[in-house]
Amino acid sequence: MSRPPEVEERAGHERAELEEAVRIERHNSIAPVPEEYRDATPLDQFWIWAGANIAPINWVLGALGIVLGLGFWDTVLVLAIGNAIGVVIFGAFVLMGQRTGVTQMVLTRSAFGRRGAYFPAFFQIVIATGWIAINTWIILDLSVALLEKLGIPGTPSTKVVVVLVLMAIQVGLATLGFYAIRTFEKWTVPVTLVILVAMSIVAWTSGNIQWGFAGEAEGAARWTAMSQVMTAIGIGWGITWLAYASDYSRFVPRTVPRSKLFWAGALGQFIPVLWLGVLGASIATTGTGADPAVIIVNTFGALAVPVLFLVLHGPIATNILNVYSMSVSALAIDVKLRRHVLALIVGVFATAFTLYLVFAGSLAEQLDFWLASVVAWASPWAARSLNGLDLSWLAGMLTAGLLYYALYRLGMATPRAESREEIGESPRVDRSTEA
Repeated sequence: MSRPPEVEERAGHERAELEEAVRIERHNSIAPVPEEYRDATPLDQFWIWAGANIAPINWVLGALGIVLGLGFWDTVLVLAIGNAIGVVIFGAFVLMGQRTGVTQMVLTRSAFGRRGAYFPAFFQIVIATGWIAINTWIILDLSVALLEKLGIPGTPSTKVVVVLVLMAIQVGLATLGFYAIRTFEKWTVPVTLVILVAMSIVAWTSGNIQWGFAGEAEGAARWTAMSQVMTAIGIGWGITWLAYASDYSRFVPRTVPRSKLFWAGALGQFIPVLWLGVLGASIATTGTGADPAVIIVNTFGALAVPVLFLVLHGPIATNILNVYSMSVSALAIDVKLRRHVLALIVGVFATAFTLYLVFAGSLAEQLDFWLASVVAWASPWAARSLNGLDLSWLAGMLTAGLLYYALYRLGMATPRAESREEIGESPRVDRSTEA
């Protein structure tokens, strides 16, 4: 019995997409993506950004609000409002990629010129490379705790094997490019969402959640804790993805309604971040704290296998974006190597850094060192004279924006458009770095 024509057409489309996913992407450069290569949909964007944010770190950060002394509903309020503001900004950046067809670091040239954009692009490479290692390393204890539930001993050798397997998968996918990333997220994220639903049901029907948990922080301490959560997983979380936004939306045709693309990108972040944050905060009211291994083993031990899948999926879904965006950032500083070669190189460095972290000692100490290094480079903290109130996200945006505007008005900073293809306005495609 033959299948209906629409089913045959759909099956043919899926086969073509899978064939495309196992090849290095056709547009292997940072020149504007030709219209014939633009076949991504808003739903593709939703799966990409949802996958990048269904990660254990988000429920740990949700639990952080309770640990800092906030009440449950205080934490939920801050997560909802802060994340909403952050993803609105992020959604606006997603639209830039569709309009211009180029990456976010190439768009930086419109403000700073070709060479002036080298510094932010270089810094983005450093940040992305570090986060690849951090994201892989931070789930190792969780993975080992779950593997021990399955009878596999949590030895250092087990950690090394987990690192190598995860790094091979995420670097391999990122090397192939956008089409492989899109296909991976499309098929795996729905599964992780089902697991997340099951986890939520198990946690919220346990009878131990204190929905009216009030928290211990009062007065100035309460506002300080709210500002810290706002920065960590509220407004700041959406802002951390701004430098990546256009790297993936540049494959969306200009005929796609902008409103659909905006909401696909914004909700792709908002839903999983808020959901996981609320899940982490609610579990933390039971007294489990914020330690991810303790949360998982104590709360989801009965779901060890599916939760292990979600835990391992998290760094892969996030890091394929880090590896890919790092490689196109390197092209933006005119590195004369092909993008997929750059992805392999960063994989080697990230693997070495991850293995160093495995044997370096305390997770907290090493993570604090990394985050402090990032802050020293990029973030103008405003916490010293405000009783610890964290407004760094606002200070950074206002300081940079107002300074640039003042220099522009004084004639000292002129938006550069030396050649239109630098900022994605030319239809001419530079194929010098294509495979």
